[in-house]
Amino acid sequence: MTKAKVAARRPAIEAPDDPEFVWGRRSWVPLLVMAILIGAVIGSGLLMNKVLETPVPQALAKCQTSVQVAPHEYLGLQPMCITASQTFDATVNTTQGPVVIHLFPEVAPVTVNNFIVLAIHGYYNGLTFWKSEDWVVQTGDPLNNGTGGPGYSLPDESSNTPWGLAAVGMARVPGGAVNGSQFFVQKAPWPGSGPTAVYNRFGTVTSGMGFVQALTSTDTIISITIKVS
Repeated sequence: MTKAKVAARRPAIEAPDDPEFVWGRRSWVPLLVMAILIGAVIGSGLLMNKVLETPVPQALAKCQTSVQVAPHEYLGLQPMCITASQTFDATVNTTQGPVVIHLFPEVAPVTVNNFIVLAIHGYYNGLTFWKSEDWVVQTGDPLNNGTGGPGYSLPDESSNTPWGLAAVGMARVPGGAVNGSQFFVQKAPWPGSGPTAVYNRFGTVTSGMGFVQALTSTDTIISITIKVS
């Protein structure tokens, strides 16, 4: 009786210790890990941008800027998109804390509209309170030195609303026009006999004057949100 021949078993191929060999077989592993990491970074960045976006009320969803010709610079006044019958409160989030300003569209409609449009489009984000004196703080200058603006001026909008602690108005160069973006908050009585020109009194601080008093030239605006009611 003959025995059936058993096929000889081939020896198993063992991977050598050569790292190039291992990399060749598993090169997709580091690529996959890298892809996951890149995706996580991009995803977190998009999420952070979403968090930092200034929320815009539905009532202001159609507010658009005029033609922009450079960063922080426009061809002219911002298009009107508000009415005097609406009630607006702006929360200026500063590095000291939030400051709430009740706006006056009934006495300074162009100024309030301009401020709102710039605010909801992030114009003021990151700007410093470049001027900080005993009686006033001022901000809204993209150059952060008092000489800048959005490329246009505002018309005079005078009113009988008195000036005083917590009053908010627009800056202007003596003998010149009202600046299109720079605004100030009074921390104390106006020096001397008070203003001798129109400064477009367009709001009053209703909350956060303690933060206003603490602001210095190193503080900045983080963002401005607008509430419509």
